[in-house]
Amino acid sequence: MFGLFRRKEKISFSGDLSILGTDMHSHLLPGIDDGAPDAETAAFLVRGMMELGYRRFITTPHIYPDLYPNNRETITRAHAVLQEELQRQQLDVNIIPAAEYFIDDLFPELLEKGEPLLTLGQNRLLVEISFISPPRELNHILFDLVTGGYHPVLAHPERYAYYHHQRDVYHRFKDQGCLLQINILSLTGYYGKSVQEAARYLVQEGLVDFIGSDLHHERHLATLQSKSLHAEVHAIAARGTLLNTTL
Repeated sequence: MFGLFRRKEKISFSGDLSILGTDMHSHLLPGIDDGAPDAETAAFLVRGMMELGYRRFITTPHIYPDLYPNNRETITRAHAVLQEELQRQQLDVNIIPAAEYFIDDLFPELLEKGEPLLTLGQNRLLVEISFISPPRELNHILFDLVTGGYHPVLAHPERYAYYHHQRDVYHRFKDQGCLLQINILSLTGYYGKSVQEAARYLVQEGLVDFIGSDLHHERHLATLQSKSLHAEVHAIAARGTLLNTTL
């Protein structure tokens, strides 16, 4: 689908996702994780998202010691590279660097250091867990985050297949003080039918606090063009529970 477009051509999307205000989960910083490989690609993705109506981005590269050992310094440098490319292309857009923290057995050590973590703002911290099995001490870690003054935002809970038959867990996350963020593409079935069903369950139960793109590459951007997706997002936003516009 996206192969119809060329990098140098004007991108023309139908529909509008501006109702979300801010995209608070993406991998746009160049060359530091599995997202945009370089600044030109990152700027292309930003331009495409702007065509969809987004005007503000909190981009969240992985901090995952075994795969993407990022920190404040690597993220700050990549952000500066992207800003330079956006200025060169005369793209006037607000890009704010944050991070998506992987909760594993090493994560408590990061907390113990006491260094301020890269948040979405208002101490909201985007975290993810393994797609294979939940961390053994997840409840304890979430408790430590909350008591430490953070508001954990669990990234794409609908994608953790081991919870698909334990949907009461989603409610327990909320009771523990977690905010929940679904991926917009989950609503399309991009990640599979069971993920789509889990995402819609979270919506129906009023458990969704944020919708994020989790944008990594051009295939994601292409799928975001769906008019039916835009209509569904508008219907979700009309419920008045989303917090994207507060960021």
